[in-house]
Amino acid sequence: MPKKRQQTSASVDIEDLLDIRSHAFGSATAGKTPKHSHDWHQLVYATRGVLTVNTTAGSWVVPSRRAVWVPALIEHEVEMLGPCSVRTLYIRTGLSSALPIDCCVVNVSPLLRELILRTLEIGMLNREVPAHKHLIDIILDQFHTLPTVALNLPMPTDARALRVAEIVRQNPGDAKSLDHLVRKIGASKRTIERLFQSETEMTFGKWRQQFRMLHALRLLAAGESVTMAALEVGYDSTSAFISAFKSAVGTTPGRYYAETQALR
Repeated sequence: MPKKRQQTSASVDIEDLLDIRSHAFGSATAGKTPKHSHDWHQLVYATRGVLTVNTTAGSWVVPSRRAVWVPALIEHEVEMLGPCSVRTLYIRTGLSSALPIDCCVVNVSPLLRELILRTLEIGMLNREVPAHKHLIDIILDQFHTLPTVALNLPMPTDARALRVAEIVRQNPGDAKSLDHLVRKIGASKRTIERLFQSETEMTFGKWRQQFRMLHALRLLAAGESVTMAALEVGYDSTSAFISAFKSAVGTTPGRYYAETQALR
């Protein structure tokens, strides 16, 4: 969490002199923070394990060597899906107008990783300090060019579509068709399809596939085998699961699983 606000001898708030702050924490078990928000932007980097950042707008899954960007004032909770090590940067609002305005998952380049670790060593960065200014400029340049990763699950807001989403989330491996699911909520298939498309920018089928891939990430991080993860999220064919996983995550589940185990 952000460090407590302090006062200088001249009664100037020390945070007014800072541009980037840092914080590191870890957990030996699964857990979840209470819902909260920050006055500063936040970059949450998972060096080990898998995190999920949840907001009212959706969920962002953060595997190791990825990070999630959380803009200031967005209420969120951080869910740790087993043993985790986390490195966080807090960026003062107004430092750059080119920073993302929405939550997103980004790949952490080797350079950005070293910049994050160096900032943690220093603790806080102030543009009035020449050496700090150089680091800040490079960090911001990295933020502006980082590729985003499609590891988020937007949630519908309409109560009917949200009910369908919750049914799917309660049973990831259930292969029941949308025709069957809508019988429980008293809405037509066409209505639910329209709501998912307008509120999540995905068809229901694409949304369910995305949820399954993100749930599979959690299972792999928890130590499940590729075959068991495939079965848990509704795939009868391991090869079909591997193909879908690689398309969504950018690597095969086997490689992801091996990387996750190596970081334990």
